[in-house]
Amino acid sequence: MHRERGGGSLNSRITLAMVGLTLTAFAVVYVGMMAYFFVIYEWLYPQATPDESWRLGDTVMVGLVLGVGLLTASLIGWRLARRIIAPLKTVAAAARRIATGDFSARADLPPGSFGEARDLVADFNRMAERLQQAETELAYSNSAIAHELRTPLTILRGRLQGLLDGVFEPGPQVYRRLIAHVDDLSGIVEELRTLALSNAGQLDLALTPVDLAAEAGAALSTLEAELAAAGIAVTRSLDPAATLADRARLRQAFVAVLENACRYAPRAPVHVETCAEGEEVVFRCTDGGPGLSEEGRARAFDRFWRADASRGRSLGGSGLGLPIVRAIARAHDGEARILTSDAPGLAVEIRLPRRTSPLSG
Repeated sequence: MHRERGGGSLNSRITLAMVGLTLTAFAVVYVGMMAYFFVIYEWLYPQATPDESWRLGDTVMVGLVLGVGLLTASLIGWRLARRIIAPLKTVAAAARRIATGDFSARADLPPGSFGEARDLVADFNRMAERLQQAETELAYSNSAIAHELRTPLTILRGRLQGLLDGVFEPGPQVYRRLIAHVDDLSGIVEELRTLALSNAGQLDLALTPVDLAAEAGAALSTLEAELAAAGIAVTRSLDPAATLADRARLRQAFVAVLENACRYAPRAPVHVETCAEGEEVVFRCTDGGPGLSEEGRARAFDRFWRADASRGRSLGGSGLGLPIVRAIARAHDGEARILTSDAPGLAVEIRLPRRTSPLSG
């Protein structure tokens, strides 16, 4: 074991520090008293009798006072050290458990701890909770990724095997289906890459002057056929909302929000609006679909989460659309959120900081 390589324990150091402080104080007092009685006193009172001078008993008394002082300092230092070390030991024990893979470990706060110790234990437990959540999310994500990739891969392999065995006749329709499955796989991989770059803070943006109104209109035009097929009647209120943003990423986020409405709010009205509010520009998409529960709104931006897993998968959703929307918004120093409302449906809002073009000053 590699313990206290730089010196003794904190307990012994505090005790020694208290003893050293007592000895220093005693030395100052003792030297001062000696100087007074043997130098200054004789100079001030030259006619003093021997009985009035320093006695051996005085030395013994000073020694007793020193002993009591050292004992008191040692006890105070020991108790102080215990109060300081106790929370450190609980944090260290919990840290060792976390290092072995037990992310449920938490540090306990001993009674009578200092305020700083309470802050240390609270901060450590919050960190441990975040680590546990991250570990749980990682395990879930790995399982979800495997599941999401397994379905299109299984279908793709089955089609290819069917072609090899002569079950399917080669033709444009078969090849189009194969290409569609490959595109699905490529889309999932690209979405995972975007999220990974965002989590690592490496999602590079090419900022140019854009108008959210124009980009929202372009996204609606791109999905015009899908929206019509889903029986969705779109209304729009696209006011100018100029800022600096990555045009491609921004359109990707808008398309993801609209695709979410296509999947989960078919035959429902959808209202898309953009505007500038103070120092922010806003994109908002409100649908008249079934909406989400309070828990669903809280988890809507979790990776691979679906309110209805089987329904989402049958409609082609990977569970990565809204997480990517939030990742893109945060990469622009903005935010994406689900608005709360008493009305049915779902309202997704993207807010970005309102930046001016360097060309326009």
